[in-house]
Amino acid sequence: MAGLVSRASLIVKSKVSKLLDKAEKPTETLDYSYEKQLELLQNVRRGVADVTTSKKRLQVQAEKLEQEVLKLEGQARQAIAANREDLARRALERKSGIQQELVALDTQVQQLAGQQDRLVEQQKALTARVEQFRSQKEVIKAQYSAAEASARIGEAVTGIGSQMSDMGTALQRAKDKTEEMQARASAMDELVESGALQDLTSDKNDIDRELAALSSTSQVDTELAKLKAELGTGGGAAPSIDGAATEAAAELPAPAEAEAEKPSA
Repeated sequence: MAGLVSRASLIVKSKVSKLLDKAEKPTETLDYSYEKQLELLQNVRRGVADVTTSKKRLQVQAEKLEQEVLKLEGQARQAIAANREDLARRALERKSGIQQELVALDTQVQQLAGQQDRLVEQQKALTARVEQFRSQKEVIKAQYSAAEASARIGEAVTGIGSQMSDMGTALQRAKDKTEEMQARASAMDELVESGALQDLTSDKNDIDRELAALSSTSQVDTELAKLKAELGTGGGAAPSIDGAATEAAAELPAPAEAEAEKPSA
């Protein structure tokens, strides 16, 4: 049972990973990573500012305590001068307590200063890293955009892309439908001419069409016979020009016969 659960979990994870990989765009991922690094850098800067502010606050407090120490020391002197040893003791005791606070404050200030220095160094290193990542990001984005454009152009040229494939399929379907429609129209014309189908837009029936065809054939035969008669090909070979002149001369009467035929005076 545990094996089946483990296998099912692996299958689900692989499917999810595949879907995420398909949906992921490198350019968007790089921009998102850059934004996260900028947020981290901003947090480091904010941390440096907070540590510096805390250090400054302790330094101000230390300065006030130092002024209080000087004041108490002066009060102790005045008390001694006034023969008030008890009052001078109280001032010196308070001065001692403040000096102990100053020592503790000085330790805290030094710790904050060291923390500030470390944060500043981390900020510088992180700033350089973020700047380097930004440069690499822009280079990778440019390379990816160029590769993506090249791939799309290659798909468009070769027709591998889905859009170009759809366009090619649509074009082929249009060609097939056009050829089918042309064949259908040609078949309709042939059927109408043969009389198998009647042209509803015409007022002629099949007998009128056959008579028209016979009339057309008769007219063609008449014109063909006329052309043959004009060219002399109807009853034999056409006579030549010299043969026609000889026949005309033979038909004329001889000179003696012409004189005999003349009437006497």
